[in-house]
Amino acid sequence: MKVVLPDSSELELPDGSTALDAARAIGPKLAEQSVLARVDGEVRDLRLPLADGERLELLTTRDAHDRDALAVLRHSTAHLLAEAVLRLHPGVKIAIGPPIADGFYYDFEFPEPISEADLEPIEDEIRRELAEGRAWKREEVSREDALARFEAEAQPYKVELANDAEGQISLYTQGAFTDLCRGPHLQNAEPIRAVKLTSLAGAYWRGDERNTQLTRIYGTAFYSQADLDAHLERLEQARARDHRKLGRDLDLFHLSDASPGSPFWHPRGMVLWNALEDLRRRENLRRGYTEVKTPLLYDLQTYITSGHYENYADNMFFVQAHEGEEPLALKPMNCPGHMLLFGSRLRSYRDLPIRYAESSTLHRDERGGTLHGLLRVRHITQDDAHVFVTEEQIQDEIDGMIDFVRALYERFGVTPRAELSTRPEKRLGTDEQWDRAEAALESALRRHGLEYEVSPGEGTFYGPKIDLHMTDVLGRSWQMGTIQLDYQMPVQFGLTYMGADNQEHSPVVIHRALLGSLERFIGILIEHYGGAFPFWLSPVQARVVPVGESHREAAGALRDRLVAEGYRVEVDERDDTLGRRIRDAELEKVPFTVVYGDRESDAALAVRERGGGQSTLSLDELLGRFADLAAEADPR
Repeated sequence: MKVVLPDSSELELPDGSTALDAARAIGPKLAEQSVLARVDGEVRDLRLPLADGERLELLTTRDAHDRDALAVLRHSTAHLLAEAVLRLHPGVKIAIGPPIADGFYYDFEFPEPISEADLEPIEDEIRRELAEGRAWKREEVSREDALARFEAEAQPYKVELANDAEGQISLYTQGAFTDLCRGPHLQNAEPIRAVKLTSLAGAYWRGDERNTQLTRIYGTAFYSQADLDAHLERLEQARARDHRKLGRDLDLFHLSDASPGSPFWHPRGMVLWNALEDLRRRENLRRGYTEVKTPLLYDLQTYITSGHYENYADNMFFVQAHEGEEPLALKPMNCPGHMLLFGSRLRSYRDLPIRYAESSTLHRDERGGTLHGLLRVRHITQDDAHVFVTEEQIQDEIDGMIDFVRALYERFGVTPRAELSTRPEKRLGTDEQWDRAEAALESALRRHGLEYEVSPGEGTFYGPKIDLHMTDVLGRSWQMGTIQLDYQMPVQFGLTYMGADNQEHSPVVIHRALLGSLERFIGILIEHYGGAFPFWLSPVQARVVPVGESHREAAGALRDRLVAEGYRVEVDERDDTLGRRIRDAELEKVPFTVVYGDRESDAALAVRERGGGQSTLSLDELLGRFADLAAEADPR
């Protein structure tokens, strides 16, 4: 058989050869350093056989920053963690241990509770395993053999997983530890050069609060100590930028058990909110969107028609109906309302495209354990829009949305990249419709040169989608907005328009939210900027600090003149020392502080910029500086 290498050359191998055999055929050094195979773009264990004509890429220890190469290293380290825990805590029950974005975790049911203090000895045990050396052996067994093994070891979670598995079951063994696992895994532990266990958390088995609560141990691993040190430094910076902490410190919002997952916005937080709403409305107006408002409550038939009842009911809030009345549910999305709005009267092809925009409150029943500040909430507000188009208008509309994306994200100094999510197993519509929809989205991404990757099977039940991502100043990736192409929902609602041929046709709808959830977007912005927002977005743009009591009147007059020009300005009249008040303005991330004493006047103001820059400016010069910075909100 032959496999195709990344340079398009062909490598001839005996039938049944593995990726590791291919590496050996190329050279012993490559075989020694190989950690993972990508076969036709999909990750595969080095030990698994190849097929004739497959495209093979070998990842090695030199690919230390590749996402897949890091994932296999961390997955293998999770197995070392389980081995260490089993040795140090006899009687522990082991559950699952996958790699995640920045590391790995493993879930355990301990005989006795453990604490953060227990992480260090577990970490020391992992280092002992690394010093001894570990290699992974893969074997495939029948369900019966797997069940017998894990029943004998009194590992009920592995028994349950083996019962649920389909086909042959793979086991991986390192040292004295064998785990039920699909893989892939490293050849041996030699590439694991840096390990850190980071935290403990509670986690319900299989994410269901009706099940046993397990102890989750989080950790991370890298191919070098330098990479681990850089990662830990980023984590420290991330803790300092945590939006929940800064939300309190900067008086932006708070969360309360009185309404879990629903933020209370303070006046300064509402400045951020309204600035984003102003941006949304201004840009929508320029691009031909019309503002609408639809109800929060709908009857169940509406959600049955839209498909949400069948596909999303577990995440919806239902309202107890009066006797004899139909039950209602709070909307988790705006799409059903916009479908009903379109269908409220007869439409012509001349009316299309119709672009409905709505920033409406949505409610999603996220489980309590998943709630996280502004990033995962139950009370959601999206910069939502639904665009109804003819088949011929699809490409132009998606082009316009991608231009819109770039204009929005550039406002915050970030470059978007995309993830194309294709048809899931459970879906509406025909394969032909999905072919057209996926091709339309992918061709738009290519046409605009937007960086993207494909996520097979991750589309919505009604259509494929482009999910938009950004990378913040700490190098963390965040999912933001989405563009979804949908042939199904208009048909479900019986929506039609009269075509030029005087016949009725079904429109296509494009679901679009570019900032995504405003709550989540603000949480991300707080961390991205570390609370030091650009001038146009800052809740307080300037603070005037009178040197003494005799200067308060002049400071107040200066504040009033700046406010009259449209700027958000405060006076700090506290009796604290001048140095303390200047320092507090810096801690509160205020972009400009004007110190007003005996020598200050409209001709000469002592101005301190956030970060330490100092200058003497006239009032007119200061207003000019403010005007230039405020214009960044709308560069046009």
